[in-house]
Amino acid sequence: MTTDDSERPTGVRYQADEKPPAMLACGLGLQLAILCSAGIVLTPAIVVQAAGGPETFLVWAVFAAVLVSGITTILQAARFGRIGAGYVLAMGTSGAFIAICVAAIAEGGPAMLATLVVISSFFQFALSWRLSLLRRILTPTVAGTVITLIPVTVMPIVFSLLTDVPDGTPELAAPLCALATILVICGISLTATGTLRLWAPVIGVITGSVVAGFYGLYDVGRIADASWIGFPEGGWPGFDLSFGPVFWALLPAFVFVTLVGAIETIGDGVAIQRVSWRRPRAVDFRAVQGAVAADGMGNLLSGLGGTVPNTTYSTSIAVTALTGVGARSVGIALGMAFVLMAFLPKVLAVVLAIPGPVASAYITVLLALLFVVGMKIIVQDGMDYRKGLIAGVAFWTGVGFQNELIFPELVSEFAGGLLQNGMTAGGLVAILLTLFLELTAPRRRRIQVDFNTNALPKIREFLLTFASRSGWNGEMAHRLDAAAEETLLTLLQQDEDEFTEGRRLLLTAHKENGGAILEFIAAAGEENLQDRIALLGERTADEVPIEREVSLRLLRHLASSVHHQQYHDAAIVTIRVDAPLASGR
Repeated sequence: MTTDDSERPTGVRYQADEKPPAMLACGLGLQLAILCSAGIVLTPAIVVQAAGGPETFLVWAVFAAVLVSGITTILQAARFGRIGAGYVLAMGTSGAFIAICVAAIAEGGPAMLATLVVISSFFQFALSWRLSLLRRILTPTVAGTVITLIPVTVMPIVFSLLTDVPDGTPELAAPLCALATILVICGISLTATGTLRLWAPVIGVITGSVVAGFYGLYDVGRIADASWIGFPEGGWPGFDLSFGPVFWALLPAFVFVTLVGAIETIGDGVAIQRVSWRRPRAVDFRAVQGAVAADGMGNLLSGLGGTVPNTTYSTSIAVTALTGVGARSVGIALGMAFVLMAFLPKVLAVVLAIPGPVASAYITVLLALLFVVGMKIIVQDGMDYRKGLIAGVAFWTGVGFQNELIFPELVSEFAGGLLQNGMTAGGLVAILLTLFLELTAPRRRRIQVDFNTNALPKIREFLLTFASRSGWNGEMAHRLDAAAEETLLTLLQQDEDEFTEGRRLLLTAHKENGGAILEFIAAAGEENLQDRIALLGERTADEVPIEREVSLRLLRHLASSVHHQQYHDAAIVTIRVDAPLASGR
């Protein structure tokens, strides 16, 4: 079924699995490359210069960073096996690593940096492989909070670019450049429809750069001095395999920041799915696992290449939301643009010549949209006072640490100043509060049975005992029994063509806010129950066998909510069953 723009709930013009015109995909890929390349180039340059590294290593680190970013961006979009999300997720150097990378180079040299990056990347692979085990800690609330803190962390740097102009520049030059950029982007985005809206960011940057040109702010000299094609000679640092005191002192910090980066990637993996489909659908955590795995591959390649670590750039989410194009071909075009840029210094110079006020205005619009995406993730997960408290405390703690308002003299000395980064500090607070909530939650009762219909009597007895101990009457016990039966039958119908002998099902149950939460953990299936329930009534009888639709309709009637999380190693269905009003608690 097709819809026009006005009927599309998310404003998406091209979904992740659709193919836009090649020129449009290449144009949007180049647009993203222009936006992200400055950050990819500047981060390793800042690290090497702050640590006092040699010029040959600086040139190499920038080249390797751009090349690795291109390779891993293609991995994210194309999705090779379990590596990659299958969505437009730009990859680039991580600003969260700046402080510890400077310390690694200053104390152990570039070779020490390469070794630490390679070793810490394996922790990200492990997290990606067993992400389902951390589902109760790395929740959408945590991921959404981290996403909202990304603009908080980056905006001080972005706003500082507003005045990044040479001495002697007319006073109104910078404000006019920034104003022209933001007015054009917002004006086109708010009023235009169709193709014109897709090019709003590029038109805004070109307009701002033209205004800057009148004041001599566009750095034409940088472009003239750069060569057309280049490959750095030497500079690869190798590895420091001595594993001395410096390595062991810095390894914990590298591992922690790597995990924080993984949380950001999880948030990005969730967020990009929200803006890449016309109709809202359940989050596919297999795609999130792939995003984290590709992030780990980026860190591994960065270490092997001797440059700073890699991570997903949330900018691509904001651009996807702004343009309405989530097609994978855009991500592939973006990655190819990065690879070409690595060998074309003059092209990089064109990007780096964009004046600071213009870049600042452009990024401000995108980060504003990114903040909204983070809030949507938090709210769509189902807001209650507990989740609201976690998100609120973590967010404002991150703001406080980022702006050095919370005991700055102590924070600056703790863990090498790790908590001075608002995203790191706020993310850690969100994780700790979520962990506390999990540890203090009512005790979960569990039973493990064979994954077949013969398990129904054991499940019925288990739920009857659970309802009795929870103070519920027979009506609630019957409701729990019926909901569990329909869930099991639906899961088995999913896998009816697969060999199920020997497979096990873990069922846990606990009380929450006067109702019961049942969690079914089994081998992964292909279809998502949450999406199938949402589509009830929209498909014809030929598309859905009647027995399957009956089970789904009964489950929708019995359960107040159904969430289906699909991982590579497990399918986890969580249902909430509210107690009848007349039932005791």
